[in-house]
Amino acid sequence: MNDYPHLLAPLDLGFTTLKNRVLMGSMHTGLEETGDWNRVAEFYAARARGGVALMVTGGIGPNLEGSVLPGAAMMTSDKDVANHSIVTDRVHQAGGKIAMQILHAGRYAYGPKCVAPSPIKSPISPCPPTELDEEGIEKQISDIVNAAVLARKAGYDGVEIMGSEGYFINQFLVTHTNKRTDRWGGSYENRMRLPLEIVRRTREAVGEEFIIIYRLSMIDLVPNGSTFEEVVQLAQRIEEAGATIINTGIGWHEARIPTIATSVPRRAFAWVTKKLMGKVGIPVITSNRINTPEVAEQVLAEGCADMVSLARPMLADADFVAKAMAGESARIAPCIACNQACLDHTFSGKLTSCLVNPRACHETELVIEKAATPKRVAIVGAGPAGLSTAMTAAQRGHDVTVFDKADEIGGQLNMAKQVPGKEEFWGLVDWYRTMLDDLGVKVELGREVGADDLAGFDEVVIATGVNPRDPQIPGEDRDNVVNYIDVLRDKAPVGKSVAVIGAGGIGFDVSEYLLEEGHSPTTDLPLWMKEWGVADPEQHRSGLAPEGPQPEAPQRQVTLLQRKKQAHGKGLGKTTGWIHRATLKMKDVNFVGGVNYERIDDEGLHVSFGEERADPTVIKADTIVLCAGQVPERSLADALIERGITPHVIGGADVAAELDAKRAINQGTRLAAEL
Repeated sequence: MNDYPHLLAPLDLGFTTLKNRVLMGSMHTGLEETGDWNRVAEFYAARARGGVALMVTGGIGPNLEGSVLPGAAMMTSDKDVANHSIVTDRVHQAGGKIAMQILHAGRYAYGPKCVAPSPIKSPISPCPPTELDEEGIEKQISDIVNAAVLARKAGYDGVEIMGSEGYFINQFLVTHTNKRTDRWGGSYENRMRLPLEIVRRTREAVGEEFIIIYRLSMIDLVPNGSTFEEVVQLAQRIEEAGATIINTGIGWHEARIPTIATSVPRRAFAWVTKKLMGKVGIPVITSNRINTPEVAEQVLAEGCADMVSLARPMLADADFVAKAMAGESARIAPCIACNQACLDHTFSGKLTSCLVNPRACHETELVIEKAATPKRVAIVGAGPAGLSTAMTAAQRGHDVTVFDKADEIGGQLNMAKQVPGKEEFWGLVDWYRTMLDDLGVKVELGREVGADDLAGFDEVVIATGVNPRDPQIPGEDRDNVVNYIDVLRDKAPVGKSVAVIGAGGIGFDVSEYLLEEGHSPTTDLPLWMKEWGVADPEQHRSGLAPEGPQPEAPQRQVTLLQRKKQAHGKGLGKTTGWIHRATLKMKDVNFVGGVNYERIDDEGLHVSFGEERADPTVIKADTIVLCAGQVPERSLADALIERGITPHVIGGADVAAELDAKRAINQGTRLAAEL
């Protein structure tokens, strides 16, 4: 008997059997666009070897006008078939199954040739779409069916037809984007004609023994979206049209409600999928923020779905399923849903990877092999840079010792995990602790080492992190002025009115921490839903609460200040920055920019504006928190260099540009791969 009887049970689809209930959900990685098909194949094969029952590729365009970006991967020719065959062959050799997602972007396409049911521009793309005529609609259907036929020719086990997240098919389904009055618009019977035609004709073209997954938007989270009655009706008709499986889509990309970021509660939308269970006869998959075997097992045991979709967790650990099967879930590298190296990269035109696993999408280039000559390696600093170096070096057979003056590992991750919405960082620190123990890394905590202590080591890595930057404001030595470290470590009393100096990532984190005062909506699903205005779609169309977001009252009045004149949070993550800004606005934070910090005295914080230092103002606050950036902590590195020893300096000790765990972990992993 295994620990996850529902998760690891096979699923009989009639003509084929899936070996467990784990789907690797679709992610656009950018790998296909590199043209290096060996690299693409190795990415998927690694997950196949890791035990995933079925994988879905990133979105592949059926034609030029439907492609997400100019130059995006398409399936339109025999050349495409030959390239994709490299991938499917490798996956099958590894014992896996793989489906190709057919993604027509519609008005979401970043290109002048984009098309849609009506000429309504998307708020998240630059080009207004061309309204399709009858001939144009027929072309889109034919091209999608053709892509499915070519996918089968390329060796795929199936296709996923992308009908959710506000893409092309979804755009036909709702009056929000479909203003047509012909047979493709108006009544719901007409609006759902497109997906039904696509699925029916795809089934006719590919035959019975081929998986067709239909990704169905179960809660749109945009105005004038689908009712749940319409969702059920569509699901039943999609089944009749020939789909094998229905997968859950949550929210449109333009929705102003977060759906997959780390501040979203785990399994936050499994209850939506559960509403469809029993209403169709084919398997149903649920998705979004399911990131551990325990959560996945619970979702399945409660009857929320027949399968679970895990996308980003498969970036974090290709061996997720294999480790679950072996009873080693503590060794699974956790997806913390940070978006920093995956979605932020995707939407910035960069190759996808993973903050906790820099090898994701770099499997052929970042290779971890046993060292020819094992060395004694000292690592000073047990933050993310030092920990990633220690793990990788130990995996390669080096004798590793980690030193840190703190009493626990994690470095500034231990502050991040205190911030509401960043609870996943607890699991990341726990995972590092488990892996250091498994790999036999020696850890000496509560010890501040000097240059003399490092004699005898073959390699010395300095990962000592950062110190808060001193903004040198007259009066900053007053008792009511504290730095962010003391606040997040709960070592400083903070009053009811607070001025936060510095609106970078740390300033936002500190503000959220002070506004919630210990109670996080991320750990309380009903509270989180109320805060963001998410409702039961059976009661309210599209799952939008009619009263809108209803956040709890803030625990403090916060003023967030910055020297720059630009919008607050402009430098935050591309796909998560808006969430942080919206959170603070909902909590009535006062944003003040373009300031000069003049002095702090009994009256409060004195500021002025612009180069002319105009409009002197006093911001009254019980407490002033300094979040004015960081500087590298290099004293030990400098001492070693003075003695003629050249250490490896990484992480914040190398470059203190905000707290960048993504860069630190990547730098540490790559260094250790070369030692």
